[in-house]
Amino acid sequence: MTERAPRALIAEDEPLLAAALQQDLARAWPELQVVALVGDGRSAVRQALDLRPDVLFFDIRMPGQSGIEAAAELADAWPDDLPFPALVFATAYDQYAVQAFEAQAVDYLLKPIQADRLARTVAKVQGLLAQRVSAVAAPAAPSAALPSPELEATMAQLRALLGAPGVGTAPAAAPATAATRLSVIQASHGTQIHMVPVADVVYFEAADKYVRVLTAEREYLIRTALKELIEQLDPQEFWQVHRSTLVRATAIATVTRDEAGKQHISLRGRPERLPVSRLYAHLFKAM
Repeated sequence: MTERAPRALIAEDEPLLAAALQQDLARAWPELQVVALVGDGRSAVRQALDLRPDVLFFDIRMPGQSGIEAAAELADAWPDDLPFPALVFATAYDQYAVQAFEAQAVDYLLKPIQADRLARTVAKVQGLLAQRVSAVAAPAAPSAALPSPELEATMAQLRALLGAPGVGTAPAAAPATAATRLSVIQASHGTQIHMVPVADVVYFEAADKYVRVLTAEREYLIRTALKELIEQLDPQEFWQVHRSTLVRATAIATVTRDEAGKQHISLRGRPERLPVSRLYAHLFKAM
């Protein structure tokens, strides 16, 4: 049976740069088929899940969702029985991004993209895809409930990149200290402002333009972004278990894994069961 040509998806919010990268790839890797050009992270996730490309070229700064955030969301939703695409991030020179990529051994391209640098990236990705073809010839016993070691390694890389200062977003603020951590949430409702002690919060959940603040007794809505809240809270007290969910660690009663390998949390003080994304499943490995 003839092997199909490798396929790629390019996510770049500037159409001229996306077209230029496609042309450069046509010269550097003629066999590669670019199956989609998209301009934002959410479209990249949808198209990648639909088209299942072998390689992803993601700009790290895109409207609505950074390339790294999009890659993390995609990795969480990616089917267990398929190898995750090779990831290449593109960025205008940014010392924080470059340091983070190099520290995590993640391939990247600096804009404007140089032909020799692209050639090295192509060779690296081709080598990775060749290794996968060899692995298919002599596969290990599969485990339907657990992600592959390769995907686990990608998850670890993405977690580190998401936490790196200034990568994919504006430069991050300094981490909150014990003296500057948030102690009270101000949540408005009509003409009233409710002062909600952080000590009473069971979990936070991002919802559209708001963040839901859930205590044992009731729910509040605030407009502060979840990412901003994370920077103001003690990471030992509140654990991020999903891209949209932050849970008080001591409120977690049990963690269960279903037949598909997905984890869910049961809480003390709330009836909901909350999903744990693949990106944060490492938090609940048995001690």
